[in-house]
Amino acid sequence: MVQIDDVVVSLDVFREKFICNLDACKGQCCIEGDAGAPLEEEEVAELEKVLPVIWDQLSPQAREIIDRQGVCYTDQDGDLVTSIVNGKDCVFTCYDEKGCCYCAIEKAYRDGKVDFYKPVSCHLYPIRVGNYGPYKAVNYHRWDVCKAAVILGQKENVPVYKFLKEPLIRKFGEAWYNEMESVAEELRKSNHI
Repeated sequence: MVQIDDVVVSLDVFREKFICNLDACKGQCCIEGDAGAPLEEEEVAELEKVLPVIWDQLSPQAREIIDRQGVCYTDQDGDLVTSIVNGKDCVFTCYDEKGCCYCAIEKAYRDGKVDFYKPVSCHLYPIRVGNYGPYKAVNYHRWDVCKAAVILGQKENVPVYKFLKEPLIRKFGEAWYNEMESVAEELRKSNHI
């Protein structure tokens, strides 16, 4: 692990390769798992703000869940997460004509209808950020549904931190990311990655 400011970063973030391959996985990360996507407290207001814009794109089941419990809940670990349908699907998941999952919030953002991209935990995936007292921990999360992304990342030789440059800057800032690139260069020179 390396430390950049108050953030401890797993070497896997530098070593492992990754490029999302939606053609292969069909967006399974939005519809698999045992809880919703982790949220930061300030993101709840953002989700509620975009809700009227995306409401008609959501499934009837998702709208029912949101009407009943809201856009989020506290999971069994005490974490704030997006509400889910069928015990696993994010309520903001929609499908295109090919059966591929997409995020209704991200689509509205890309269409210029909202100014919130999507929860930062979704944007950062396969990185998960943990809070440990005064430190944050940045870890690479391995999941079977992302095998195609690992294969594509290896083929194109793109490390996780480079694939996730934009969300890492969104979360930690550009100066922090520039330091991360400097650390990566030093790790390469010393044959640690």
